[in-house]
Amino acid sequence: MDILKKIPKLKFSKIKMEGLEEIEELKIDYSKLEKKMKNDKIPVVFEPTKYRTIKEIFIKNTIKYSEKEFVLEKFDPKKKYETKTYNDFRNDVINLGTGLGNLMNLKGKRVVIIGQTTYHWYVSYMTMLCSEGIAVPVDKELPDNEFVNVVNRARADIVIYHGKKRELIEKTKEKLTTVKYFIEMNSNEEYNKGNKTIGIQRVIDEGKKIVEKGDETFLNIKIDPEEFKVLIFSSGTTSEAKGIMLCNRNLAENVNAVSAYVKLYPTDRFFSVLPLHHCYESTIGFLLPVACGSSIAVCEGLKHIVPNLKETHPTALLAVPLLLESVYKKINATIKKNKKDKLVNSMIHVTNALSAVNIDIKRKVFKEIYDNLGGNLRFVVSAAAPIDPKVGKWLTDIGIKFLQGYGLTETAPIAALTPEFNPMVGSVGKPVICAEVKIDNPNEDGEGEILIKSTTLMLGYYENEEATNEVIKDNWFHSGDLGYLNEEGFIYITGRSKNVIVTQNGKNIYPEEIELLLGKVSEIKECMVYGKEDKGNELKITARVIPNKEDIEEKYGKGLSDKEIHKLIWDKIKEVNKELVSYKAVKELEIKNDEFVKTTTMKIKRAEELKKKVNV
Repeated sequence: MDILKKIPKLKFSKIKMEGLEEIEELKIDYSKLEKKMKNDKIPVVFEPTKYRTIKEIFIKNTIKYSEKEFVLEKFDPKKKYETKTYNDFRNDVINLGTGLGNLMNLKGKRVVIIGQTTYHWYVSYMTMLCSEGIAVPVDKELPDNEFVNVVNRARADIVIYHGKKRELIEKTKEKLTTVKYFIEMNSNEEYNKGNKTIGIQRVIDEGKKIVEKGDETFLNIKIDPEEFKVLIFSSGTTSEAKGIMLCNRNLAENVNAVSAYVKLYPTDRFFSVLPLHHCYESTIGFLLPVACGSSIAVCEGLKHIVPNLKETHPTALLAVPLLLESVYKKINATIKKNKKDKLVNSMIHVTNALSAVNIDIKRKVFKEIYDNLGGNLRFVVSAAAPIDPKVGKWLTDIGIKFLQGYGLTETAPIAALTPEFNPMVGSVGKPVICAEVKIDNPNEDGEGEILIKSTTLMLGYYENEEATNEVIKDNWFHSGDLGYLNEEGFIYITGRSKNVIVTQNGKNIYPEEIELLLGKVSEIKECMVYGKEDKGNELKITARVIPNKEDIEEKYGKGLSDKEIHKLIWDKIKEVNKELVSYKAVKELEIKNDEFVKTTTMKIKRAEELKKKVNV
């Protein structure tokens, strides 16, 4: 997926740098700017919420914020955003839960949810968390055979799907032997007994009739915080994918933990651009806003990011590094093209100095950049993979709070987060209040495998006790991630243990470290570093690169041959090699002209990618 092409060009008529007059009027003693004001105090944590289940959040806040907007979505791409209130959401969840209970006894039943982000996805997932059923969020990008495998492994009784997945359902229906009902989102179709399909609105309407007669069965369901409620299959091929079992406590504790590090308000609006089947988005991008009475704006797709930001004016954006890096490159390329880069850099230095004495005029100075991001953005959170620290620093420099989160689906997902009152660009944060982190068998640099103990830790792997026991030992989860802790307890990730390249001399090389350095080269759009065996069975550090042809054409002109592109990128890599110790230096370059194989959270599937042949 070519992210850069999908994100439309950002428009800057000019960088106005509003607020310059105020700087001149302040007459500040610049010799004192480096000193923090004596009265500055950093809180230990904010007062956290204390929820035990997601149903507690649902019942409390859908009443408290009943008339407030909850979801903003373009149900018709040709029309403006429409709003669903918390009251709409409450009624639809109760009615869907009642309607599903009328179709079958939901106790212990598995309900697959698959499709694009839409209001009915939120309704379906919350319904399962508040009922006696088990939610099975599934990746909408799964190939047909893997979808069948996941549904059958889960022994699903119901599949709730987006209309765009109708063809998939029709093709695979006969192979899904355990499924009793196929329910289509955004549909009001009557029940068809022959093909077992029904529109979700039809189920909601049937449930509403029952509720209006006084039935409160759904609301009266008691949720055990420890009960298995969510089954999420990890990314990868289905034969290797593990089913991760989560309970209400895992999810509620995640919400509580984040609330201690980040202060959110009912006036906040989250911008949803990541897939909802991913625990990061469904927990932090959905359940957390509900717990704060905040709203969610649904992005129409990558190519609509910029116009959707401007239409919905969000305050919080959850993203993955590739997305943020792409936006960063687009904005800065535009600034440079307008020959405003020196002015912007100068103003960053000035406004940072002013911020040091609690004078913040960044939003005025960088107003045009803010406007391209919707005008109200105050938080950007990156997770799921390492990010170049320069992106986080740049966001911080222009006045947006840049936070990083760390965790896995097994930790539901947040295990660490940078507190908004003490951000540390480059770190993935401090352990959240319900978690402990330690480094197993650290080397001389303090690096080792990251172990996690947390109340958010999964119940275990689905029907795989052996795999569970391999990763959870003495209540410590062995993450497979490598990193270290600094003196303040902030975590720094250096790589994945399964990706580590071990040289013949026993040296460990983390490809992510080299990839971050190569990512700074403008001629390189994306890259993957791995150890390639040569004829002598020695590992040769190899970079597989997708050239940034747009940048290359602008700098070197059009019509360059593959050989010329290879040479200019290789020359750039040799410059990067000077920053590395000799055994980490890249020894070979492979040019790739198509996209990398990726997960839906835009991480490269290394094993699958290495099966492909490319030009050397």
